[in-house]
Amino acid sequence: QVQLVESGGGLVQPGGSLRLSCAASGFTLESYTIAWFRQAPGKEREGVSCISSFDGRPYYGDSVKGRFTISRDNAKSTVSLQMNSLKPEDTAVYYCAAVRRNMCIKTLGPYDYWGQGTQVTVSS
Repeated sequence: QVQLVESGGGLVQPGGSLRLSCAASGFTLESYTIAWFRQAPGKEREGVSCISSFDGRPYYGDSVKGRFTISRDNAKSTVSLQMNSLKPEDTAVYYCAAVRRNMCIKTLGPYDYWGQGTQVTVSS
């Protein structure tokens, strides 16, 4: 059974940090490019970050560059998203997604598997 399970969300004050994890099972993570998306209330789901299966090269959305860091551990079948200097506008449900391609894809459609999401709330 294929699963992506996110964890690590929560409530944090502005300027704080969170580390999200995405645990994969039922497929070989190293063959998949993994992305993090987020969706705020009333807004479309948007890409946050991505790490390719080919060379592990990371990509970041403009709004998170310099603050977020994505990493993957294929041996442990996990992908992490370290989020620093969090802002209220980072508040959203964060999803990880997997696609069997060797490059990052910005659009949602091609992704094969999705997690259930984890809530991140940045508020004082």
